[in-house]
Amino acid sequence: MEHYILGIDQSTQGTKGLLFDRDGRVVFRVDRLHRQIVDAKGWVEHDPQEIWRNLQEIMQEILGKTGITGQEIAAIGISNQRETALAWNRATGKPVYNAIVWQCARGSAICEELQNQGKAKMVKEHTGLPLSPYFSAAKLAWILQNVPEAQKLMQTGNLCMGTIDSWLVYKLTHGREFRTDASNASRTQLFNIRNLLWDEELCGFFGIDCRALPAVCDSNALYGMTDFDGLLKNVVPIHAVFGDSHAALFGQGCHESGMVKATYGTGSSVMMNIGKKPIESCNGLATSLAWSLSGRTSYALEGNINYTGASVTWLQNELKLIRSASETAEMAENSNPADKSYFVPAFTGLGAPYWDSEATGLFTGITRMTGKNEIVRAVLDSIAYQIADIAELMQQESGKSIQVLCVDGGATKNRYLMQFQTDILAIPVEVPESEELSAMGAAYSAGIAIGFYDRQKIFAQVQRERYINRMAKERRQQLRDGWKTAVKRTLLKTELPDLTGMS
Repeated sequence: MEHYILGIDQSTQGTKGLLFDRDGRVVFRVDRLHRQIVDAKGWVEHDPQEIWRNLQEIMQEILGKTGITGQEIAAIGISNQRETALAWNRATGKPVYNAIVWQCARGSAICEELQNQGKAKMVKEHTGLPLSPYFSAAKLAWILQNVPEAQKLMQTGNLCMGTIDSWLVYKLTHGREFRTDASNASRTQLFNIRNLLWDEELCGFFGIDCRALPAVCDSNALYGMTDFDGLLKNVVPIHAVFGDSHAALFGQGCHESGMVKATYGTGSSVMMNIGKKPIESCNGLATSLAWSLSGRTSYALEGNINYTGASVTWLQNELKLIRSASETAEMAENSNPADKSYFVPAFTGLGAPYWDSEATGLFTGITRMTGKNEIVRAVLDSIAYQIADIAELMQQESGKSIQVLCVDGGATKNRYLMQFQTDILAIPVEVPESEELSAMGAAYSAGIAIGFYDRQKIFAQVQRERYINRMAKERRQQLRDGWKTAVKRTLLKTELPDLTGMS
């Protein structure tokens, strides 16, 4: 009766439900978008109740359109947008505030205060993460400082605080289970990546009671049983939870030290498996747990980019320069190769390796020959440049040479971007047949955990397309130098002359 694994990918833009068959192939998929709640300050939120309703609707559509029953689903694997954080009433399951999205920098003042107190070094040593509002801790601290109900519930032991995965596990199990996995925990800035426990000292820095945080489990653990709030007549095990980037690393088959993947989503994650011991970055990369599988921990170096796919969305929704992302490859191909414009997408600051939350976006090098096609190309190129910056830094800090970059996400359909990524890196880029590596990684892990899949066989069947470098070394260096100059202009803070009284 058990023919499928259900992969759930709860991402920044929406939620996906994918059915994987015995051969590990997607046989059915349902997507639901959710609102991006952005205010005048640029703060970004999601409604967690909307995300939960969307997940229920996804399951209803899967059952209705495929005709399957819950008895045919062997297990569930969940991947989720990381760092996005929320708090809810443990007894009622009602959120006390919207989920604060990873892109949101509202915790800047909290981090700045800790920085001034000299706490940044300890935060980095214990968590592997540079002190930043990007991570969950400052977001949760902001909720405690600004939502009176949250503070009251924490004092009485009735507050749950966590990332989106812990919210979904809680809802899927009727509130019986409050759990997260090691990969998500390692991105909160509250988890000690050496002793693998919530760090009471760091929680104290942010005013958080460790008892309000979920139990931390292996990524392939049993998280509980679900009937999708009564939609299924039987219960199904949730047998894997990963942060989306970690799930993609696993789904790419990057199981050995030195293997690297890049995920192209709203933002992007470049992640290198570094094996059984953490490496401390001195240049802005984060050290996290790649995963913990059956008690065995693997670590990863990672660089996170705030805006990649979201920059293309900006071209479409705000600038109205394109009707859809599918147009951009042809427009970039048709752009004037002599144009020297660059775009630095610092909409809400810059992530790795710069970590400047005050930086703002910049178009530079614009001339009379710069038109619509050239602007679109500059936006696409900015994605590749940012990923190349991180890949280059990873090689330096790990001492490992990247042999191939495994890529995933919707933007991998863009043939111009994939070729430019290869050219600017001078490293082969491999695109798997399936673009949904986060859901696939979680689903494969769940399937392997229950014996539904054979680990070696399931990864051997993944088909890939390989891009090879076609750019001369001199041209590559010229383009990289231009990009670095553009970034410096974005980060440069100079005083303008006083023009008061001048006409």
